[in-house]
Amino acid sequence: MPVRLTLFAKGNADLRDPLYALLVGGETLWNGVNQVLRDAGREGSIRVRHETNTCFAALDSASGTPPDEVAGLGKVLGPFSPQAQFSNALFAPGHAAIALSIQGDLTVQMARHRQQGYLLHPYEWSLWPHAQRDWLRANFDPLPASTPEQTMAHLARIVGRVREYSEAPILVFNVSGVTPGETIHCYQGMAKVFSQRVRQFNAALVEASAELGFSIVDVERIVAEHGARQVKIDPIHLNALGCRLVAEEVVRILDDHGLLSEVA
Repeated sequence: MPVRLTLFAKGNADLRDPLYALLVGGETLWNGVNQVLRDAGREGSIRVRHETNTCFAALDSASGTPPDEVAGLGKVLGPFSPQAQFSNALFAPGHAAIALSIQGDLTVQMARHRQQGYLLHPYEWSLWPHAQRDWLRANFDPLPASTPEQTMAHLARIVGRVREYSEAPILVFNVSGVTPGETIHCYQGMAKVFSQRVRQFNAALVEASAELGFSIVDVERIVAEHGARQVKIDPIHLNALGCRLVAEEVVRILDDHGLLSEVA
């Protein structure tokens, strides 16, 4: 019987595009991780269940139910719906493998409720209706950017929660900090740029992998080997070739874990 496994992907475009599909202007430029299996003549399939993610701190504390005052914000939160932001579906049984990413901790701005303490990503808040913007300002404080140490501490707790019920392989995507066209050669007097933070987070992720035993999907290496100008659209997004290469790496890792051993 062909293998059909479920991969739970909790992350943003860096997981959705290579694993599920890269869609641009209604056109499918890359058809997801199953395209790798089809192109290799393998009969099994991977069901990708995808949710957006804000940061590991929010995922670490996710209760499964958004607060009442947040539940009504669905129309303004775009892809970061209240349900996705407070989902704890990651910690339910039944996933054959789990995919996460450090990209959210590097790019997503968070705010904390002053009284209740919960975290919220106010997606494109400057475009919200006036009443909702006033509510945000009255009740939330912006959070400073996460440090690598803070991010890895939350990741360790997430891995620990998963391991309470499952030995499913956990794959964590790192990030390529290479920006096509960036030509900085002296950093004196500059604020920390994105590429610097990426290098620090990627290095911390290696240490966390050594301690916790999860697999790294090494996007940084893939982009370096094939060239940022060939596989990246911008600092964050991959093109169709980049998505294919990352999906092939995910299949290789799942093969190493024995999950696709019956797919011929």
